[in-house]
Amino acid sequence: MSTLGISSPTPDPTTADAAVLHPHEPEAGDLAALAARTAGDDLLAPPVRLDDVVPAPELLEADPGTTFVLTGDTAIRVTTHPGAREVADHLAELLRPATGLPLPVADALAVDPAGPMTLTLAGTTPPPVTTGGSADLGAEGYRLDVSGSGVRVVAETTTGLFYGVQTLRQLLPAAVESPTPVAARWALPGGTILDRPRFPYRGAMLDVARHFFAVEDVLRVVDHLARYKLNHLHLHLTDDQGWRIAVDSWPRLATVGGASEVGDGPGGHYTKDDYRRIVAYASARHVTLVPEIDLPGHTNAALVAYPELAPDKVAPPPYTGTEVGFSYVDPADERTYDFVTDVLGEVAALTPGPWLHIGGDEAYKVKGEVYTGFVERAQRIVADTGKTVVGWHQLAPAAHVDGRVLQWWGTDTADPATADAVRRGARLIVSPGNHAYLDMKYAEDTPIGHDWAGLIDVRRAYDWDPGTHVTDVPTTAVLGVEAPLWTESVTSLADIEFLLLPRLPAIAELGWSPRTTHDWARFRERLAGHGPRWSTAGITFHRSPEVPWPATPTIPGQRPAAKSDTAER
Repeated sequence: MSTLGISSPTPDPTTADAAVLHPHEPEAGDLAALAARTAGDDLLAPPVRLDDVVPAPELLEADPGTTFVLTGDTAIRVTTHPGAREVADHLAELLRPATGLPLPVADALAVDPAGPMTLTLAGTTPPPVTTGGSADLGAEGYRLDVSGSGVRVVAETTTGLFYGVQTLRQLLPAAVESPTPVAARWALPGGTILDRPRFPYRGAMLDVARHFFAVEDVLRVVDHLARYKLNHLHLHLTDDQGWRIAVDSWPRLATVGGASEVGDGPGGHYTKDDYRRIVAYASARHVTLVPEIDLPGHTNAALVAYPELAPDKVAPPPYTGTEVGFSYVDPADERTYDFVTDVLGEVAALTPGPWLHIGGDEAYKVKGEVYTGFVERAQRIVADTGKTVVGWHQLAPAAHVDGRVLQWWGTDTADPATADAVRRGARLIVSPGNHAYLDMKYAEDTPIGHDWAGLIDVRRAYDWDPGTHVTDVPTTAVLGVEAPLWTESVTSLADIEFLLLPRLPAIAELGWSPRTTHDWARFRERLAGHGPRWSTAGITFHRSPEVPWPATPTIPGQRPAAKSDTAER
């Protein structure tokens, strides 16, 4: 039997995880069994190239002519550890539908240690690839080795192991994304990949306040992030048009404030159990949830529910338009701070991640010292919950608190106030509106989206450097990069995917890959290979004319993707 083994991390932080896949070359009976499931000519398709991975790995060495092939005898072996076992189960769930292989998951100790297919727990210093590079894989790094006799993934944590699995997935033929069995030769190209992220924070934001999206839609977005090694999902939970999270101490926020959205739709909100489900699903895919409660502006929905928070104590009508800057909670009333304390406390208690985002942008009617005074008090309230405060870069003039993170969304790289906040200790998440805002149109004729920050085609999303983008902010102060998706014109999951893809992988590469690997000409070629993967999985995307998409083959035994899944909407 061939095995794919995944070892667990041990309590000793100096011990690394390992995964090993031990194949045998397919026999005639193996291929005949595949062909019997469905007809097709994918059996002898060449393997994906080792350097086709997105985001680009830090280092790789191809071994031309060497492949590893999954067969009916392949099994997944994992040493005893819950986190590593979850990664192994995830891998099996990814591969079983298309391959039709059983891929049983079992304890690695079940493998005969004297046999040719054994699992070896790696130490802290796996040998470097010959092109150089440290063997320290860190909290998210991994090493993947593919030879004719096995595939081995090594990581120091289950997070690194999970990312190694995402790379392994990309090295299999595009047909692996099929929800039904496909006749294919499930081969991986030979060689070694050593891979670690450039920035610790790599994320995307989904605005569920302008338009509400069901839990299942949010989970689908989590899957897209995990596929490209993005590790944070920022949920914009509150705005003028709707309040989307239940708060026990202020129940009308959700039931009243959540009953509206742009265009006068029905709105909606997440119960605490809904939110926990999103958190748990994201955590299983090594994605940290970052909740945003936007303050002191963008609060019309809260004022509809609780007029006592309004400066004039009069409830405004529900707002279903798209203007900004007109609403705010009363910064002079202590009841406002009771509200902020209660809401942030409940949201923090639901959120295991370290971050709590308080917005802070476009509060045009709260100015000067009144604004900074409100922000400074809100920052202290966040600190009291045990979380680290994150806010849009308009928070910059306020006094610094330990760990404070500013999210910069400007379109002009010179920003003295933000640079000054960084000198006082702030770190930066970089989300330039004219490069990273995924609600911007691709081109003038894009049917949805905005253009206030300009048109953002795939190259514009890719051709910039988060580490040096903001003037007078050193790379060491950049925590990472995030791609926001605002939803004023976005009403469905198909709309979300159309604007995310193919730009999301571009942002992911900026956050993960070393700057030295960034090359538009090569990236567009690598990205092109993902079109058939998305089509096979039924994922909507924009067929950008900048990318040399291959013709999408018909996957035997699978319904072809609808035109709207793969073409201009």
